[in-house]
Amino acid sequence: MKIYLDGQLVPKEEAKLSVFDHGVLYGDGVFEGIRAYNGRVFRLNEHLDRFWASAKAVAIEPPMSKKDMEKAILETLLANNLKDAYIRALLTRGVGDLGLDPRKCAAGPSVVIIADSIVLYPPEFYEKGMEVITASTRRVRPDTLSPNIKSMNYLNNILAKMEAIRAGLVEAIMLNAEGYVAECTGDNLFIVKNSTVYTPPSFAGALEGITRNAVMELAKNKLNLTVKESLFTMYNVYNADECFVTGTAAEVAAVICADSRKIGSGKPGPITLKLMEEFRNLANSTGTPIK
Repeated sequence: MKIYLDGQLVPKEEAKLSVFDHGVLYGDGVFEGIRAYNGRVFRLNEHLDRFWASAKAVAIEPPMSKKDMEKAILETLLANNLKDAYIRALLTRGVGDLGLDPRKCAAGPSVVIIADSIVLYPPEFYEKGMEVITASTRRVRPDTLSPNIKSMNYLNNILAKMEAIRAGLVEAIMLNAEGYVAECTGDNLFIVKNSTVYTPPSFAGALEGITRNAVMELAKNKLNLTVKESLFTMYNVYNADECFVTGTAAEVAAVICADSRKIGSGKPGPITLKLMEEFRNLANSTGTPIK
């Protein structure tokens, strides 16, 4: 495996950051998770726009242009001979000292690009659906840290993920400080009620996911459904007709049970199944060619 590290493709074993990098010391950096399907990178421009927006929000200036980043991602895929892959792009503030002061990171940011395969959930979860719990760990308030900053510090989500693991599950729903549904530990959440699709808005603590946005477009344009960004609670999840999650790694997967309450029929619903199909068609037929 070859890793892109600050302008060079190096063997995995040689891809190393300094222990004084602020990304290592403090999670001081941002990242993007991107997918390639069938020789094309899905919505690469949208991912790079979000990557740059995250970097701007935390005041890290990428040491390359978006066009150069696109080229580096494609070169990393080619170097690893990958047509279907998960890509992780990272931007750290760079090497500093043991203090917080970002001005000490005088050498500038580091860029890392990893291209590999990923299997987030087992195949049966896509066929039969998954069960989730509500995490007691609350989502960080959006007026404290915007959920749209894909920060390398994911401790908030990891703590909630640990709750799911202790319950013998793989995913948990996170609530915001007011008790409204925000998102899952690594996915956006949707519910369907009376043929209307609902998902939490960004101000509730939800990331404006690239897959989330694609699924909202498909629901509107392909299925002719009403889609609303709306506040809702776990009561609404329990009483939904259908529920599903979306994410770059997760794609689209049905949730059939939450906190031991069966959702709808207890099986992936017809709207969820259709959106899974439409998303796979979209992902496999569009994107930036790897060449």
